[in-house]
Amino acid sequence: MIPVTQAQNLIKSHSFKAGVETVPIAMASGRVLAEDILADRDAPPFDRVTMDGIAIRSSELGPGKSFLVEGIQAAGQPQQTIQDPAHCMEVMTGAVLPAGADCVIPYEQVEIDNGIASPILEEVLPFANVHRQGSDAGRGDTLLPVGTLLHAGHIGLMASVGISKVCVVRLPRVVVCATGDELVPIDSTPQPHQIRNSNSSMLLGALQSLGVSADSVHLPDDRDLLVDSLDQLKDRYEVLLFSGSVSKGRFDYLPEVLQSLGMERKIHGVAQRPGKPFLFGTFQDSVVFGFPGNPASTLVCFHAFFTPWFRANQGIEQSPVEAELNSTITFPKPLTYHLLVNVSKENNRMVATPVQNSGSGDLIHLALADGFISLPPERGRFEKGESFQLTVWRPI
Repeated sequence: MIPVTQAQNLIKSHSFKAGVETVPIAMASGRVLAEDILADRDAPPFDRVTMDGIAIRSSELGPGKSFLVEGIQAAGQPQQTIQDPAHCMEVMTGAVLPAGADCVIPYEQVEIDNGIASPILEEVLPFANVHRQGSDAGRGDTLLPVGTLLHAGHIGLMASVGISKVCVVRLPRVVVCATGDELVPIDSTPQPHQIRNSNSSMLLGALQSLGVSADSVHLPDDRDLLVDSLDQLKDRYEVLLFSGSVSKGRFDYLPEVLQSLGMERKIHGVAQRPGKPFLFGTFQDSVVFGFPGNPASTLVCFHAFFTPWFRANQGIEQSPVEAELNSTITFPKPLTYHLLVNVSKENNRMVATPVQNSGSGDLIHLALADGFISLPPERGRFEKGESFQLTVWRPI
């Protein structure tokens, strides 16, 4: 067995040929940008009114002065011109500032009666309540650089500069493979000796949270059938995720079959709990992640090993996060202990509360956890208030 950190570093050193692809911007959230996004014109493209009110020349204001309202400048209309410096014009939020005006006085600070506007204020600074042309960006400026992890705000920004399709880092072709004759489809009624195939759905959901769509297959505990199936899958997909059949059971054929098909085994056994039998290997054009079949082992190993590998290959930087234990934990075995926790924020600190469970097969309590903290193997006692690395599978 190798240590967790060594396993993570070894896995991240193996990459797939990502390349780029073009997708509609509506499908780009969560993807990594593969081109610079430039401003096609100034932002804003004109002096933009930011409050409903009147546009006026600030130098014309004074005690007791009133102004004839020449008309209305609505959003979406071409720019109008105030003909007389002693006049004003009603303006709406988002409209072009009329020529001849240099500020906007909100309706709340002006009285309008029979087409005559009487500002309450005697003095207003030039360009008050005006979003100046080019103040956010100039034409040709880089708005989003290569490597940006896109979110909804970025999608809106790209739409504003006329981009409907965008180049992003390509996602790998992924298949989720659940093994075991005890598994039946989730919409079936299991016999007393069977269970529903929940791990596949769990992994597909975890992949979806990373923006990855994947195919799913169920593989039987039969060596010959495994050979036939895996020989095809390894050439069709760039990432193969397995749940089950990686331990030392009599029917755990997966490592042997994969190696017979040419997989180079890099890791088989990590000094951790849960997930000790974790398997990682490579074919010429694909990588293999073999997770132990108990649900906690599967989900913990997915986030401990696959997620960092995926983000590194997409060029997504990930800063370590820590959380404080809110109770003392003892774990005397020389293994990294991935402790299921709930996480809360207290005084700008992340606090981890252990989730009591009955082991790695306890899916009920796994579903209640926010993630896990990883307690190092060099010690057997971890005090309340100490901080350790946190991994979560939902936003905190």
